[in-house]
Amino acid sequence: MSIKPPFTDLEIKTAPSGFYEGYSLPIALISKTAMVLLVIWALVFPLNANATLSSLNWKLLEGFNSFYIIATGIFAFFLFIVALLPATGRRLMGREGEKPEFSNFSWFSMMFGAGLGVGLMVFATAEPLGLWGSNPVVVAGGVEGNTPEAVTSAYRYTFAHYGFHAWAIYVVTGLSLAYYAYTRDMPLTIRSALTPLLGRAANGIIGDIVDVLGVVATILGVSVTIGFGVSQFVDGVYAVTGMEWLMNTELETPKPSTVGLIAALLAIMGMSIMSAVSGVGRGIKYLSNLNLVLSFILLLVFVVFGSFAFAMTKYATAFVDYILHFVSLSFNAYGPLSSDAFAAALPAEAAPLAGDLFGGATNAWGSYSGFAAGLTGAAAELPEATKIAAYEAGTQGRLFGWQAGWTTFYWAWWIAFSPFVGLFLARISKGRTVREFILGCVIAPALVCFAWMTILGATAIDLELSGVAQGAIIGASNTNKLFATLGFMIDGSLLTGITIMCVVLIMTFLVTSADSGILVMNTIMSGGQAETGVKHRIIWGLILTLVIGALIIAGNSGAAADPFEALKNAMIIGALPFAIVMMLMVIALTKALYRDSLRDKRGVAEPQPAE
Repeated sequence: MSIKPPFTDLEIKTAPSGFYEGYSLPIALISKTAMVLLVIWALVFPLNANATLSSLNWKLLEGFNSFYIIATGIFAFFLFIVALLPATGRRLMGREGEKPEFSNFSWFSMMFGAGLGVGLMVFATAEPLGLWGSNPVVVAGGVEGNTPEAVTSAYRYTFAHYGFHAWAIYVVTGLSLAYYAYTRDMPLTIRSALTPLLGRAANGIIGDIVDVLGVVATILGVSVTIGFGVSQFVDGVYAVTGMEWLMNTELETPKPSTVGLIAALLAIMGMSIMSAVSGVGRGIKYLSNLNLVLSFILLLVFVVFGSFAFAMTKYATAFVDYILHFVSLSFNAYGPLSSDAFAAALPAEAAPLAGDLFGGATNAWGSYSGFAAGLTGAAAELPEATKIAAYEAGTQGRLFGWQAGWTTFYWAWWIAFSPFVGLFLARISKGRTVREFILGCVIAPALVCFAWMTILGATAIDLELSGVAQGAIIGASNTNKLFATLGFMIDGSLLTGITIMCVVLIMTFLVTSADSGILVMNTIMSGGQAETGVKHRIIWGLILTLVIGALIIAGNSGAAADPFEALKNAMIIGALPFAIVMMLMVIALTKALYRDSLRDKRGVAEPQPAE
């Protein structure tokens, strides 16, 4: 059987003149229309938008939670297999003899910058602390939360959420884009990654839809990142200035007010738009260098004043535990527990009260003591052994609720963020082998994330275990846990100085993240062009601002006000179609690598327009 040259004749039609000159009209109009409609809906009908997004998100999680979990496991194992196989791992992402564009030091430095962003500033303390109190081992009753015995399992899932799985999501997209761009001279845009499956169909409406899904996923993923970062920025400014209008102090756990969030969002996005208009020049370069310096100083503060020895012990034990559980973390997906299945598992005397027991027994964020204390009427009169049995009958429901609310949220977030990070990784990796790209971009940044999570997070845990914090760090909001931890480590002028430094660091991370997101969206809409029009960067910056602001307002409407609820729900919903695109990327790349190996063996000529 003859092997034809691969299809490389990708033509993305762009407007020859006018306002959208150099842009794909379908991608730009569909993407902008979808986002503008979302903004109008969230502003005009905030209660309806929040409730509908929440309801739709939960229905999708009930049907697709397992898909998210298993797909992410497939991404990780697919990449490691491709890296380890000699025929695929040694393939060069570039022309024969081409050298890497950047030195190893610069390459790793840029990946270091990509790995240390807003997410780590917010969750380096919040993630380990949250998982210390609630993770599948705790939910299933294996250990009690917030105890020394729960630390290992807390870091098992912390490493899972920020480790090899997370970076595998980015690298699947990045490798797909880089491989076709540097071995087949195709544009750095999403549809290129599906050309082995789509062929000439990638030139039409199907290709446009694929790119639109990439744009929508990117804007929603970046929106969640900026939303969390803006909240932490407000927490930091309040800690320094004490301006009460920034915070809602009437809550048991004070959180940034809607006015404070919107004001901070406008300031940050204003700077980001100016940065995006100026392009990747001296300003962004200096900001990136400043990020690295300030990140190192913050880490050094925790090394000197924090629980460094305790943290390093946890790093070693947690890493081994993570590797030992890697397969189960990859593929152990939980499904929802129906009320009928719950009733069937109850002891006979509790079966008539299944309706009264179901909610508490399947609440992933509760505990047995809370479940028992919340029972009323006949349910409260049940024997203790029967209550325990009823709680155990709801274990699957609790595990599903926990996974859907925590791990699946992260997988959706990383999937939505993958066009952004993946394209960045692809841009800096020309001239690398497939093996270098996979191992370098999955392992190196993951190890940096592990260090941050243990040095900062374990310090917070140690302060709670030793009784110094007495629950104050656990009780702080997620975006304020970093500042709460610093308050127990240091004091005086040093605390003020480090807090101000953290505010500046968060601000620079936010500006560079938003700026890069704007440029990536414009790159996709322009068919892979690196240089895009200034006016479109401004428009997308404004749309991004409106999306974040509108969804924050929608999330803060209703009884259970949470400024990030609508943002998170919209992101998980928007990430699902792109998760399917990524699964197709894996299939397409498998085909491309296999057939390129056959072409090498049979001496097929350089790529020409073909199949």
